[in-house]
Amino acid sequence: MVRFENVGLRYGMGPEVLRDISFGLAPGSFHFLTGPSGAGKSSLLRLIYLALRPSRGLINMFDRDVATLPRADTQDLRRRIGVVFQDFRLIEHLSALDNVALPLRVAGMSPQRIKSNVSELLSWVGLTDHLDSRPATLSGGQQQRVAIARAVISRPQLLLADEPTGNVDNEIAMRLIYLFDELNKMGTTVIIATHNEELVSRFNHPVIHLEDGEASMVRSPEKEGV
Repeated sequence: MVRFENVGLRYGMGPEVLRDISFGLAPGSFHFLTGPSGAGKSSLLRLIYLALRPSRGLINMFDRDVATLPRADTQDLRRRIGVVFQDFRLIEHLSALDNVALPLRVAGMSPQRIKSNVSELLSWVGLTDHLDSRPATLSGGQQQRVAIARAVISRPQLLLADEPTGNVDNEIAMRLIYLFDELNKMGTTVIIATHNEELVSRFNHPVIHLEDGEASMVRSPEKEGV
């Protein structure tokens, strides 16, 4: 589903922030992305999300060469990807329910099914009492859970999450990872960037570790096919 070959990335005329990145992600796999602050985790996710183009190397997404993709096809591929951003990117004038419902409305789902599906998911992430709350009235952790619910509600083929447990307690963090795990079992390919090494150690998923702009596979179970 995702293949990087000798990918490098630099911003402007600066030094490369990512160097010679090569890896492949099989459909239905689950990977953690780890590394210290400034290692390039967010930049790598932006390349996968097609928000950036590499300075060099090959990126292949869904069997398409990113370098030759027309703009219209890029938008089509992005619709197959769910993203949890660090800054949440919620729409301030919409309630939590309406923020999460956006992907389903775009897909043309009926209002009755939307409300049922969204309410169930927000209950799962502990926000039953905040369906009608706007982002400004929610805590950082609650906003984060709304952003996660919006990213997973349409069951994307590929889910990218940038520090999705950074603003929540350990109980909610585990619940969120189990949510990603269940989504993965239904076929979604998952990549989670995190600093939480303890959380990573609780799950037997392969880890891509970034250090000084270079990537290495820390562990790669045979079942992942990577």
